[in-house]
Amino acid sequence: MLGRTFAVAALLLAAAPAGAADFPSRDIRLLCGFSAGGTCDLLSRIVAEKLSPIFGRAVVVENKTGAAGMVAMTEVARAAPDGHTVGLATMAIHTVLPQMPGVKLAIDPNRELTPIASLANVYNMLIVAPQAPFRTVPELVAHAKANPGKLSYASVGNGSSQHLSGELFQRLTGTSMLHVPYRGGANALVDITAGRTDMMFGNMPEFLGQIEGKGVRAVAFGAPKASPLFPDLPLVSRDVPGFEIRNWFGLAGPAKMPDDVVAKWTAALDRMAADPDFQARMAKNGMEIIVGGPDAFRRLVEADSARWGEVIRGAGIKAE
Repeated sequence: MLGRTFAVAALLLAAAPAGAADFPSRDIRLLCGFSAGGTCDLLSRIVAEKLSPIFGRAVVVENKTGAAGMVAMTEVARAAPDGHTVGLATMAIHTVLPQMPGVKLAIDPNRELTPIASLANVYNMLIVAPQAPFRTVPELVAHAKANPGKLSYASVGNGSSQHLSGELFQRLTGTSMLHVPYRGGANALVDITAGRTDMMFGNMPEFLGQIEGKGVRAVAFGAPKASPLFPDLPLVSRDVPGFEIRNWFGLAGPAKMPDDVVAKWTAALDRMAADPDFQARMAKNGMEIIVGGPDAFRRLVEADSARWGEVIRGAGIKAE
């Protein structure tokens, strides 16, 4: 009987999640839900490079594309909750897709993933065609009101951050503009440069080359603060109160990750965030550091779920 009791106890112990004492015991997988070359991939590789010496184990980026990043996060959700498999979580995955009509998700990201930390915010920026007749946000609003339905703004598809930004801008300014969805940001920029589409709210890192080459004109930041790369560029919120776009990334692991393993992750991320070289590289690539623990991650999800849910319902946005 005693032997049987010991056998049962051994089985239960083997089935229990490993704690911080066992982490990391091997290389760490960091899953990115988007292809190489984009902002998600760039951030993943900077983070992996900085965390590898902190953990003393290789942090390996794996690109698992598809379903707006959900292919990668579904694989994360189904991994062992021992801290060795995590994913780069996006604002859209946690706040937009779960409440977008017509979207069917393989997992509920807010129930089947463990929030580890908020990580970075990509600066939202308003850019316009170089020949646009407006140079400031008030001039743009006045032009839009004088020409209802004629100004066009680009996005990379229904429910994208660019689309939601444009819808929020219209709601806050009482304007009516034409949404033009594209299959990718590069195609949108070609048409904005040529003047076939008027403007776009999007991720600053994707605009830097065109701004430098004067193919587009930067008007204002939709982000809560200006990037050090363009310290004199005004904020949209100065003229349109309430317009603050956070297109953030975080780290998430499988559900039921032990608290001590999560704590080890957040301690490593705090060390990374304090690294001057990490800070410089993030600023150079148009990303704001917002490293915080699970509670900061949850606050972001809660605030943006409420905001974007209202915009989605108000504008009647549905999945393509």
